[in-house]
Amino acid sequence: MAIDITMPALSPTMESGTLAKWLVKVGDSVRPGDVIAEIETDKATMEVEAVDEGVVAEILVAEGSEDVKVNAVIARLQGEGDETALAPKPVATPAAAAVAAQTAAPVAASAPTAPAPVAAAPAKPLTPQGPLARNIASPLARRVAQLLGVDLGAVTGTGPNGRIVKADVEAAAGKPPVAAMAPVAAAPAAAAPAPALAPVALPPTDVPFEAVKLSNMRKTIARRLTESKQQVPHFYLTVDVRLDALLKLRGELNKALEGRGVKLSVNDMLVKALGQALLQVPDANVSFSGDSLRKFSRADISVAVAIPGGLITPVIRDAANKSLSKIATEMKDLAARAKEGKLQPPEYTGGTASISNLGMYGIKQFDAVINPPEGLILAVGAGEKRPYVVDDALAIATVMSATGSFDHRAIDGAVGAEFMSAFKALVENPLGMLA
Repeated sequence: MAIDITMPALSPTMESGTLAKWLVKVGDSVRPGDVIAEIETDKATMEVEAVDEGVVAEILVAEGSEDVKVNAVIARLQGEGDETALAPKPVATPAAAAVAAQTAAPVAASAPTAPAPVAAAPAKPLTPQGPLARNIASPLARRVAQLLGVDLGAVTGTGPNGRIVKADVEAAAGKPPVAAMAPVAAAPAAAAPAPALAPVALPPTDVPFEAVKLSNMRKTIARRLTESKQQVPHFYLTVDVRLDALLKLRGELNKALEGRGVKLSVNDMLVKALGQALLQVPDANVSFSGDSLRKFSRADISVAVAIPGGLITPVIRDAANKSLSKIATEMKDLAARAKEGKLQPPEYTGGTASISNLGMYGIKQFDAVINPPEGLILAVGAGEKRPYVVDDALAIATVMSATGSFDHRAIDGAVGAEFMSAFKALVENPLGMLA
């Protein structure tokens, strides 16, 4: 029988994607693990692997088609025993892709299927073992398994034909879904969802302009940050932090690390300080989750990185307990691959708090928007020479302003203030981060 290939969910926030390129054609044989297409998600362009074996019988969605909904059928394989002749069939044009994407999933879900012979019906879901587990696990399930450290060979699949899905992996891990896999915000069940992108009526103008179509990434940024400001009650706290001791320590460490080819940035040190501050004030290392709070025992720091067309937040795992050289090495690699669009979802999801640094642009101070479901984001400005009281005397010091944006549903003002005080103390006495 024919096997449907559907648009996969390649990131937790993905609702639709662009089918950038087909790497197979009608008549090609594919096996599990073969790369068959390139999909542009809201974060990057990613390769899609086949999960079944067969011969490509139909390609239903053309290259360049945009807004193809997740789970819409994009191609079909001729399975074993299917003797349907392979023949080129009409392929949906990019212009018709939106209509096809919106209708394909409901039709596929509602269309009756021919009853299978009773003898062929399995009595229970298949339990994949060894290499077979990878073959019948969804791409998202494999990535979540990698993130949670779950052996797919021990997971029972509850999806179609025993396929392992994300929920199976999370159940096997014995824990609720990781924070980054949760919806953007927990809204009351009765509340109507906000429109993804509300149309804006613009007044006529004689000024020449060019209408630039939004990329999937820009659409996602617009939707998620609008939801954040509408649904998350932000409050802001700012502290001035003296950097002289940190800059001196950074210079000494960089000299010592020259032989290893490692160079620390100020931001690398601030990432570690943020991680340690979260462990010192655990009530700030939380996420609002409807009728409960998730209190994290580890500080995974999302670091805002500007890339062409948008923003992405690679995550430094367990930042508080990593050496500064390790943080610098990881951050350099993550930032480079982020700009090339080569990050995998586990590398930019699942943070417990974020940091955004605009100091390199000369920005003194700004208020950042929280990245749900995280509970806070730290906005860092430029270090500059300012009059500052040092040892009860007025002096000139290198000072930066840092502003924390907090989710008031999860973090109270006093907790936020305690966190900002801990961060300031760590930066002003940086040797404590190395102890």
